[in-house]
Amino acid sequence: MRATLLLTALALPAAAAELPVRSVTLSNAGLMQVERAGELAPDATIDFRAPLEAIDDLLKSLLLRDPAGRVEAVRLPARDLEEEAFRGLPLRPGDVEGRASLMRALRGQAVEAGGASGRLMDAEDTEAGLRLTLLTGDGLRLLLLRDGEAVQLADRALAGQLARAAEALAASRGADMRAVSIRLSGAAAPRPVSLTYVAAAPLWKPSWRLLLPEGRAEARLQGWAVVENRSGADWEGVRLALVSGNPAAFAQALYTPVQVARPVLPVRAAERVAVEADTGPRPAPPEMPMAAAMPAPGMALARRRPAEGAPPLAALAEAVADAAPGRVAFTLPGPVTLRSGETANLPILDAPLPAERVWWVQDLGARHPLDAVRLTNTTGHVLPDGLAAVYGPAGAEPGAWLGDAELRAVAPLEQRLIAFARDRAVQLSAAQSGTEQPWRVELQRGLVRIGLRKREEVALAIDPGGARGTLLIDLRRRPGARPLFPVTAEGDFGLRTEAALDGRPTTLRFAWEREAQQEVPLWDPGLGDPGLLRWREIDLEDSLRRLPGGPGSLEALQAILARLPAEAPGRAGLEGVVAGLIEARRLLDAARAAIRSHAVAEAGLARARSAVEDRSGPAREEARRRLNEASLAAERAGTAADAAWEAWQRAVQAVLARTG
Repeated sequence: MRATLLLTALALPAAAAELPVRSVTLSNAGLMQVERAGELAPDATIDFRAPLEAIDDLLKSLLLRDPAGRVEAVRLPARDLEEEAFRGLPLRPGDVEGRASLMRALRGQAVEAGGASGRLMDAEDTEAGLRLTLLTGDGLRLLLLRDGEAVQLADRALAGQLARAAEALAASRGADMRAVSIRLSGAAAPRPVSLTYVAAAPLWKPSWRLLLPEGRAEARLQGWAVVENRSGADWEGVRLALVSGNPAAFAQALYTPVQVARPVLPVRAAERVAVEADTGPRPAPPEMPMAAAMPAPGMALARRRPAEGAPPLAALAEAVADAAPGRVAFTLPGPVTLRSGETANLPILDAPLPAERVWWVQDLGARHPLDAVRLTNTTGHVLPDGLAAVYGPAGAEPGAWLGDAELRAVAPLEQRLIAFARDRAVQLSAAQSGTEQPWRVELQRGLVRIGLRKREEVALAIDPGGARGTLLIDLRRRPGARPLFPVTAEGDFGLRTEAALDGRPTTLRFAWEREAQQEVPLWDPGLGDPGLLRWREIDLEDSLRRLPGGPGSLEALQAILARLPAEAPGRAGLEGVVAGLIEARRLLDAARAAIRSHAVAEAGLARARSAVEDRSGPAREEARRRLNEASLAAERAGTAADAAWEAWQRAVQAVLARTG
């Protein structure tokens, strides 16, 4: 039992109505659209509670419909109820835990209690009642208040603040909810009103049950949706719609007070003068020997049965699907009742879809193909993303769970492959190879351009173990290459092709072809025009591979000619170039031999000159004779080398004439 603290009376609010939730739309964007509707009396307010985390979205998206009234304001309590309610009061929320602590927090306030007036100095709980100490005009007075006796504050403003604080304190006990009050005015009679807002909500989660057919037939697809009521209000017979789309959605902190940071400008004062006090002279410190380096501390070393025929599936109550560009909404056929915080799994679809069991190869390196089904969406609307539990058809797999599959969004009339297991009874093995085939030749001055057809091939060996069916293979794209096999589909998966398996082992081959070019220069352009080269001005042996007819280009062109088809464009021209280079090679070898002979003759001439200088008398005359002979031999060798070099240059010019 407690003594009573009397506070100033609060004005009674206008009549309030809590409009019930009539419809909810859950989006796969993590949002819900809530509509509340009902009849509102004139000048009544709309009051309802919403989760604290939904207030920002409510303030952002609230939409009011009223045929007669006018919106005056939407009001909410402070985000931090307790902090704001007790701001400026002489007590804190903890002070209201007991009557004595509440009275002690009000020490110094003028009060009336027990027929006496004075300032409250102290309070204490006793077995007999609440003992108060008042400071009156006659001094301290002790009062013992029993149950039902009142303490009245003289400060009516403070009493009003305390009343509001008490109200806020009661509201703060549900700190995760906030009361929203909407004031409408101007209506002279009751009328229907509604409000709509969008707020964050758990994703509604579609899931699928897929009953497979035998071969090419219709599969049965059942759709369910897991929904959760986290709106803070019970749903009693609401109209529930589930939307799948891709809207843009943003969040903004509209309910949180935002303080704009400002730069702080310091108060300027005179600069402080720092003075080091004079402590007088001291002796110079003695010199110390350098200390030996201390050793570093050591680091510790951290050391798969056939089953009986399954009964038919129960039919589901289908939702009404309403498709629009970019979205589809499933509206449940009947009203939904779901208490706040509850979860429900609701049926939304029960439809037959054309389907075919297939094998699917996504990875050429896999040893077994995927067991899959190819579905066609004939529902007339988009099937949203979801997880599908796949069950077997009648026959060897009646009602057996075969696996789970991911179903990505499927547009109307679009096909999807859904893989749910790997078929270990089918064996795969893949190999890849590449070839290159010249198919045309273009001649330019000093250059032969070869047109190439490059072929890449994938071979896939398959042993279906006696099973028959359709195999789908996904192959990666080759940029710039043309597939030489039929492509049934293209997408993020690359190129898709298919083949029929008859139960026997087989090998499938898939090839791509691209065109490329190879250029073979007849000489190194860095040497300049071969017709202007002088053999005496170059190191012939060092520059041999850079010369027309030298090793390299001839052998490359001979190899290309050997692989070039007889009917290839430009083949005759290439044959002529090769023949000319062969002749140039022969003449170049002859020129090299002549140049080597000239080098030998020049060396003999140098020795003969040296002998003349070293001898005298009759020996000197003999040396002069031999010098003349060596000089004639060097001259003849030089002339022969010039002739051989010029013959090679004429052959080169003939080759160049063939190339334009």
